[in-house]
Amino acid sequence: MISVQNVHRFFGDKHVLKDISFDIRPGLMTGFVGGNGAGKTTTMRIILGVLAANEGRVLVDGKPISTDYRANIGYMPEERGLYPKMKVIDQLVYLGQLHGMSAADAKQRSLELLDRLGLVGKPTDTLESLSLGNQQRAQIAAALVHRPAALILDEPFSGLDPTAVDATVAVLRDVAATGAPVLFSSHQLDLVERLCDELVIIAEGEIRANGTREQLLAAGSTGEWEMTASADTGWVRDNGVQVLEFDGGYVRFTAPTEQQANSVLTAALARGTVKSFGPVQRSLHEIYKEVTQ
Repeated sequence: MISVQNVHRFFGDKHVLKDISFDIRPGLMTGFVGGNGAGKTTTMRIILGVLAANEGRVLVDGKPISTDYRANIGYMPEERGLYPKMKVIDQLVYLGQLHGMSAADAKQRSLELLDRLGLVGKPTDTLESLSLGNQQRAQIAAALVHRPAALILDEPFSGLDPTAVDATVAVLRDVAATGAPVLFSSHQLDLVERLCDELVIIAEGEIRANGTREQLLAAGSTGEWEMTASADTGWVRDNGVQVLEFDGGYVRFTAPTEQQANSVLTAALARGTVKSFGPVQRSLHEIYKEVTQ
């Protein structure tokens, strides 16, 4: 597990990271979300050792992160960093060899990744000849070629179409399944909500929310409930709750307690089939707006 603990960072007299603490757990995909200038990239660079923290530390399994561990992290920067005039396969093999792989192993691994990421037939193309979306896929392959111990990806889904997103997610989940911690930033909150096991929300250099997807969404409960039943639900108005919306078999209401809400469910079951019942929760987008404003 990678732990960022009480990290502060200044650029001159500007305090850009303020007591940043969160964990990137092994085997899980952690989404790191925040607006432009919130501190995401700076935090990632401190984990990687590209920047130093003015205060705080980064630990791996309770010990200070080592140079060797950092060298084995797969990193994808937001700005594309591959060589535009070099063939895709040549630079992937080159990067694999820099991490100690044999040329044969690096080539086999590179071809496997390019195939899974949808770049079949592209290995001998130069990077600059590819579309922007395919350049992004090649950049992702570069972060994965050496079978990294951890992954840190800055906006990996930028410019990808839905098919490419699905292919990339499948590859990233396979990496996480090996026990590697995976951290990625994204502005696509709907995508983050769907993909992440854990979420970290940062704004103005401060962590505003941190937890599992379920924890954050549960914390975003509105205190409202909704139910869809086979029978008419007009009777709910007389069951001690405040009905907010009613349309035949659908009703949305607020209840003083969860017990009172469950009593509505019990009464509905006595009248017929209940198709759905549960609390109304805000989306990640709504939670994000609330904690960052």
